[in-house]
Amino acid sequence: MGFNPLDHKGIPVADQLRNWRELDVEPVDPDLADPYTKCRIIVMNGIEVESILFSHQFHRNCPDMALKHALAQTRYIEQQQQKVVNWLLPGSSSALETTISYEQVAIDLTAWLARQEPDPYLRQAYEFGVLEDFDHLYRYANLYEMIQHRKAERIVDSLTEVMPGRPTRYHHRHPIDNVREPYNAKTTDPRSKLHSLTLVAAEQQTMNFYMNVGPQYMEPIARQLYQEIAMVEEEHVTHYGSLLDPTETWFERLVLHEYNECWLYWSFMEQESDRRVKAIWELHLNQELGQLHEAIELMRKHEGRDPVEMLPAELAPPMTFEPNKAYLRELLDTQIDLTTLGTGFVKDAHERFQAMQDALLGGELPASDAVIAQHEEMFGGSDYRMQTDGEHPRPELRQSALDQLAVAPGAAS
Repeated sequence: MGFNPLDHKGIPVADQLRNWRELDVEPVDPDLADPYTKCRIIVMNGIEVESILFSHQFHRNCPDMALKHALAQTRYIEQQQQKVVNWLLPGSSSALETTISYEQVAIDLTAWLARQEPDPYLRQAYEFGVLEDFDHLYRYANLYEMIQHRKAERIVDSLTEVMPGRPTRYHHRHPIDNVREPYNAKTTDPRSKLHSLTLVAAEQQTMNFYMNVGPQYMEPIARQLYQEIAMVEEEHVTHYGSLLDPTETWFERLVLHEYNECWLYWSFMEQESDRRVKAIWELHLNQELGQLHEAIELMRKHEGRDPVEMLPAELAPPMTFEPNKAYLRELLDTQIDLTTLGTGFVKDAHERFQAMQDALLGGELPASDAVIAQHEEMFGGSDYRMQTDGEHPRPELRQSALDQLAVAPGAAS
């Protein structure tokens, strides 16, 4: 049986306020927690942050005082939800350890959404992006062993492989080539709307996280790597954000945000292995159900439209965190040398792409390559990898990581 949030009233927004004792949650154990529990925490933090930021923008563009009051009341509750979710992360983990979990999120969330995506263009956009996050995990994992002398498998377990993806140096594209075609809100599958909004929120949270934690490191290579990858996250937020239909109204977006939160909290409640965290997902689902019905009533009142018409009869199947190794290996084998041109995907290193590369890199080794070179120097000529399912699917990426500079867009036959 599917789950239809419209059939469940949840907790009324007026009854959702919690006291400080209820907000003071115990964090998960960094050594014993399921890696995917941490991934679910990171995703829902990003989802709540996106909902809060959207509500603030709506508030700033809204002349109706009663509507401002309604948005402010729900937004305060969402701020409480965000504090509970994000405070589940262990304070004993370093920023770099949390970063590695962020990249595991980006890989297995995006890969799962791509596998489920019914729209071929959106699916291609997700497949393109995931190979870049895959490479980011590899770079951060090498940095982690260099500066904390620990291996990334203690964080990601054997669930997500660590090896080169599309080399980060080739992620730096001209900004106009990061803008995609939006879906059509009137004709697209409702799942596509949920997928796009989820990825925008997740990548936006990653971008914001790197923007803030990057300069906290003393090691020059760490500061440089965070700076480089943070700029790629700007590209990713543009890439995914441009997929949203700009003709959707503020009220349509408000309903979609709440509906998407219901879908994700329900999904994670269904699969959560930590009983204490599962109880939080269940509580927040019931709060989101109340917030969804509030948003529906606001849309009916202010637009004279019934949003039920744009919502499906039941939620999409639950989003599942699971290994995507075979799927990712297929993408590595077939799409690693893609770049973008306008709103499309090409294998040619075109003039605009090359001009951006020349201007940004200036003929010097970027931090993403330098971190591998320094790791090889520190550890006797080897990079860090965790390849549970055999050698890299691309033969040219099985040797020294520095040799992957040959894998440029258009290099493959």
